[in-house]
Amino acid sequence: MWPRADSSPGRQAAVIDIGSNSVRLVVYRLEGRAIWTVFNEKALAGLGRDLTATGRLSPEGVATALKALRRFRTVLDGWPPEDLSVVATAAAREAADGPDFLRRIHDETGFKVRVLSGEEEARYAALGVLAGHPDAQGVVGDLGGSSLELIRLPDATDGATLPLGPFALGAPAVLDVDRTRRRVDQVLRPVAERFAAPEFHAVGGAWRNLGLLHMAMADYPLHVAHQYEIGRADAVDLARFVARQSKGSLERIEGLSKKRFDTLPHAAVVLEALIERLGVERVVISAFGVREGLLLEGMSPEDRARDPLVEGCESLTALRGLVSDLGPALEAWLGPSLSRLPPMFGRRDPVLIAAACRLADLGARLHPDHRADLAFDQVLRAPIAGMSHAERAFLASVAFSRHSSAPNPPDPTTVSRVLTVERRQRARALGAAIRLGCDLAGRNPTLLPRSALDIVGETLTLSTDPDWTDMLLGEQTAKRATTLAQALKLKLQLG
Repeated sequence: MWPRADSSPGRQAAVIDIGSNSVRLVVYRLEGRAIWTVFNEKALAGLGRDLTATGRLSPEGVATALKALRRFRTVLDGWPPEDLSVVATAAAREAADGPDFLRRIHDETGFKVRVLSGEEEARYAALGVLAGHPDAQGVVGDLGGSSLELIRLPDATDGATLPLGPFALGAPAVLDVDRTRRRVDQVLRPVAERFAAPEFHAVGGAWRNLGLLHMAMADYPLHVAHQYEIGRADAVDLARFVARQSKGSLERIEGLSKKRFDTLPHAAVVLEALIERLGVERVVISAFGVREGLLLEGMSPEDRARDPLVEGCESLTALRGLVSDLGPALEAWLGPSLSRLPPMFGRRDPVLIAAACRLADLGARLHPDHRADLAFDQVLRAPIAGMSHAERAFLASVAFSRHSSAPNPPDPTTVSRVLTVERRQRARALGAAIRLGCDLAGRNPTLLPRSALDIVGETLTLSTDPDWTDMLLGEQTAKRATTLAQALKLKLQLG
């Protein structure tokens, strides 16, 4: 059985990230290993816009950043200092007037800013990717306004910082594609072999926007950026398309951030070069980065060792005031029998079963006529880390089948686009198994050990301890068991 989450009430933490392009405040709620964003505000100051030409911060950017930071100070009035991190990256690190800027921040807001080195920035970006995708392998690329940080996973050491941010490449001036590509290749060539990897985890707002654009172009139905995957050929085509668009053309594309039109083509050139130079076969968009890396480092070893998907699902239910032992008890009850089935997600199957069991009570406070649909929609789009898009659709389908025996969830187009027929069928079975366990025990986790679920050959067996048959195997239980057997295409034996 998966380790249970800590029953502590959780805590809040805030991170202010003073980057070369944006200045951002994010307030988080930390529930064990689960990271929830509860407030997010940014100002696109463009601090590093003039850095290449003048070696100094943009005066307009400084004014915009200080205005935003004064507001953040007001928002965080009374905030415990131990729960606040304020960090600055490439622009403040490299600008000649960076120290003056930091002094002004302290004088006007009281914030003590930690300036991250390039190596630290790369490391925290890698930790951030691992915070949202613990099994991530390959290389992380964190593209800011002035620099690109590269670092390998999963060890998150030996990082490098390169002058390949859009401002370092001449943005917001009009992009000269060929000249910029030659410059990017020249910078990447000495480190290409060191960071070669088939999987590239893209961190940063520019690449996140490229991922959202690809979703729109592909008519992809699930609009969740985190862990969105793009194959090599599609990623190269996307990068070439964006790099050759004028600002006016980009402005006509729906869904792109209007404040990134000046930098997006430069980011696209860098992405194409990385794919070709590092031998990348798959680009994975990460919504987590330096800020979440700082949070992961600050967690206890026990919390860091937990799975963010399982913790997130348990926290999602707990947010509705439904904390109980039911999820772990269901996992212990049905996990051994379902482990005998052919795996659908390889070694991820036990994690998904554990997560699905934590969602068993998600619909408890919803209208019974709409529980299945609402639970499906909430899980499909919940800001929970640690799962691929296929796993997200799988768990949403499980949540639907937990409350309904209908064959199809409310958004069959999305599900069929992301899940194979076999995985959809397994989701129905797992949801039916959870429904069976909940109804058999009347949601009382202490009753589940009085019964046993087993699969032997072509038969699903539901049995009870002696003298407990009449109390546990009623008419509704038999009905739920029949639904599960049908979903598994097995014969049913009760007793």
